[in-house]
Amino acid sequence: MDEAIKKEVLAKARELGVKFIRLQFTDILGVLKNMAITVEQLEKALDGELMFDGSSIHGFTRIEESDMYLRPDPRTFAVFPWRPRDGAVARLMCDVYNPDGTPYAGCPRNTLKRVLAQAAEMGFTMNVGPELEFFLFQVDSEGRPTLRTHDKAGYFDLSPVDLGENARRAMVLTLEEMGFEIEASHHEVAPGQHEIDFKYSDALDCADKIVTFKFVVRTIAQRHGLHATFMPKPVFGINGSGMHTNQSLFRGNENAFYDPSAPDGLSDIARYYIGGLMKHARALAAITNPTVNSYKRLVPGYEAPVYIAWSGRNRSPLIRIPAKRGMSTRIELRNPDPSCNPYLALAVCLAAGLDGIRNRIEPPPPCDRNIYEMTAAERRELGIESLPASLEEALQELAGDEVIRGALGEDIYTKFVEAKQKEWENYRVQVHPWEIEEYLTKF
Repeated sequence: MDEAIKKEVLAKARELGVKFIRLQFTDILGVLKNMAITVEQLEKALDGELMFDGSSIHGFTRIEESDMYLRPDPRTFAVFPWRPRDGAVARLMCDVYNPDGTPYAGCPRNTLKRVLAQAAEMGFTMNVGPELEFFLFQVDSEGRPTLRTHDKAGYFDLSPVDLGENARRAMVLTLEEMGFEIEASHHEVAPGQHEIDFKYSDALDCADKIVTFKFVVRTIAQRHGLHATFMPKPVFGINGSGMHTNQSLFRGNENAFYDPSAPDGLSDIARYYIGGLMKHARALAAITNPTVNSYKRLVPGYEAPVYIAWSGRNRSPLIRIPAKRGMSTRIELRNPDPSCNPYLALAVCLAAGLDGIRNRIEPPPPCDRNIYEMTAAERRELGIESLPASLEEALQELAGDEVIRGALGEDIYTKFVEAKQKEWENYRVQVHPWEIEEYLTKF
């Protein structure tokens, strides 16, 4: 580690009165893990000398090889502003390393860094701007979350209808104090549903920010007597929560997706990237939409994409091209949801796009019609496929896609699939309330 950066972090911790530091990383499912240390141990942590038991983390090592090391990224140092300044708490995002000093193959952050290094070899850096949606629900007298909302508000509504607005304002202020540049925050389409968008940045920084964003939103919601959930589809019959992911590749300071001489302003690189995403879309879904519940959102009629197509004009396809050009030229992948592990989701999206560029995969012509209103025969005629209809189907697609499996690495792929097959099996054998209501008196 650069001594100057290390000294800067140590000085900042002293200056801001930091007493505790949360060393943070995610397991393969994207669940945030913390190891808290006192400021006196910070220098040792920055030197990568802190060990933890990896066998207790989902998808990490076996008991007989459990010693792992955390290596904090000093650029991720940030203070949580909701604590008293005396005895403040800061966070550092970490990579996980083996005892022999090599990056641990099961660490999602290392996986993203590996795919970003492949992009760098081709001359590209990746920028990402996510749009995270979430629900705010009331809690019961014992503090357990319910499905009751405070409001009946709709898209872009304001208080007094939107009673979650105070909580959302506190979330935005907290995130801004932590260095986020918030571009928009508003009520979403469904009652109790909200969206906060922050400015795009490089993919690794963006993934770190998504992890912190979810942690901050849940913490602030709790302080307002609410429960925030990033579950994709908590309520039947209304819109689910997505995480539209705006992506672009840069070469130095130039946007590689922009070509002023092209009729639509999109470069060959952008088209090939779209071609790669579309080719691998069905396998990508296992990572970008990784829960049983994710596929309750990906159904026609609720603004979530179902069909593998692209367009600059409408929001029914999988990929939309926002109108702005120049440095803002980007593609918006609309199927990811916020239950995904952002490190893995961005890694596989980038791998799919790079495959498109390497192999010059031309996407089909853009589809500017409303795909939801087409018949199945019309979609077949245009060669428009659907995303998987279930987690089981998505896992089958992932098994047959060498590019996406290669991006994950065999270690993460094996453990991820094992966990998800277990999740699917648990769901499959349950008897659900709908079945009782539908069949108990009928047969």
